[in-house]
Amino acid sequence: MTDLSRILPDFPIGRYANLLPTIEKHGLTTADLLALEAPDIGKRTQLALLDVKRLCNAILEALHVDLGISDKPQPKTDEAKKGKGTGIGTSVLKQTGTELLATPQHAISTLDDELDRALGGGIPTGYITEITGESGAGKTQFLLTLLLACQLPPPRGLGRPALYVSTEAPLSTRRLSQLLAHNPYLRNLPPASKPSLDGIVGTVTPDLESQDHILHFQVPVEVARRHVGLLVLDSVAANYRVEFERGASVASGANLAARSHELLRLGTLLHDLARTHDLAIVVANQVADRFAAPAKTIAGGVASSHHSLPRVSQESPLASRSRGMPLIPPGLEPPSSSNGIDATTELQLLRSSMPPPPPTEDPPAPAALLLDHQQRWFTGWGDDPHPHHHNLKTPSLGLVWTTQIAARIALFKRPVYGRQREVVEDEEGQTTTTMKNWRRWMKVVFAPHVRGTGPGLEGAVEFEVTMGGLRSLERKGKGKEKGKEEEMATATTKVA
Repeated sequence: MTDLSRILPDFPIGRYANLLPTIEKHGLTTADLLALEAPDIGKRTQLALLDVKRLCNAILEALHVDLGISDKPQPKTDEAKKGKGTGIGTSVLKQTGTELLATPQHAISTLDDELDRALGGGIPTGYITEITGESGAGKTQFLLTLLLACQLPPPRGLGRPALYVSTEAPLSTRRLSQLLAHNPYLRNLPPASKPSLDGIVGTVTPDLESQDHILHFQVPVEVARRHVGLLVLDSVAANYRVEFERGASVASGANLAARSHELLRLGTLLHDLARTHDLAIVVANQVADRFAAPAKTIAGGVASSHHSLPRVSQESPLASRSRGMPLIPPGLEPPSSSNGIDATTELQLLRSSMPPPPPTEDPPAPAALLLDHQQRWFTGWGDDPHPHHHNLKTPSLGLVWTTQIAARIALFKRPVYGRQREVVEDEEGQTTTTMKNWRRWMKVVFAPHVRGTGPGLEGAVEFEVTMGGLRSLERKGKGKEKGKEEEMATATTKVA
């Protein structure tokens, strides 16, 4: 349990010296001791159940004191008793909710006012922010802009250098030079305050082993030495998908468990870096197509399975329960009634007095509890009131990685087609559709410092990728209203 001394430096480990070596031998972390049941830990480590409970309770109390939500003083270490340490006494909350919201956030600008407004000022420090989207949506352009903006003085930037860790392709210095030359904000800056390529440190991690070594040993040293303000990981999914999704091992439960464990280690490391050095951590993530699970149907008495398009259900999970068996079974005439009671009511009374039939199979889980129903609120795809079933995506690495990030920004793209034209090849006329351009949107799925964009693309910000970087576009109708206001203001000035 090598992370206990890092999470709780003042924890009295001397009292549990007979337990910690065995726990560390079995690879249990502090999070495991807090999340797992004591009998499960005892089975794995063969330790006494009472000793395990005492250790887990002591760690939990120490964490409460460290967070300032407990009035109990934390036990002093042996060094503190000898006068070498101060120990931790009764503490109060470090920051209340109101103070936390009132604390000014340092953020990195996207160099576009409309995009910054949607992001609550930019990319904040102290958090892990994910930018996800399919290939060509603008993720890399977004990241390169942040690498330059981080070097700007506040409020646009942090006045600090940036660190770029790539898992796929090396840093594009040519594109960075292009942004410096053509961005309308950067090109007008004086040379003294203008960002440069010297303020960006880049490295490539072609496999998971090198990535783990660089992030655990080299990155913390560079961040502390250079006072780095931004760490970019592009992309987070590449090495994990290569390492854990090869061959027949995809369906292996042990393989998925190992990948989840590695993702938790990565999330813990990035969280510590963000909090300790007050830097912004931005990771790019890939997406995958979302397919519905096979549904079983009964056809001619034989169960068959088929794949269907994902169906987005908005109804309550109790709605399906109210649609049970019909009041009158098919093929059965309603019984006659001579006592004045309606036949349907009599049948309901008869059925209510009979014991329910034994269940033939386990009842299905309500739709509201299924991942296919829930993921629309944290993936960015599927919450549109008019969904496009053929274009649903889901960010890679699943729910485990989603719990490690604080904010998710989704980038969307859709093609814009031009007029059809006739292409003559080999004396045969052929009509083709020519694509003119792409339309792109940015959407805040969830974030701790700003409200989410909302369902669909109604509140998303449309942008385009230019020589100078990202540039937001006015919504249709908004420009006309703005033009009318300017015309009215001009007319009023002339009359006056």
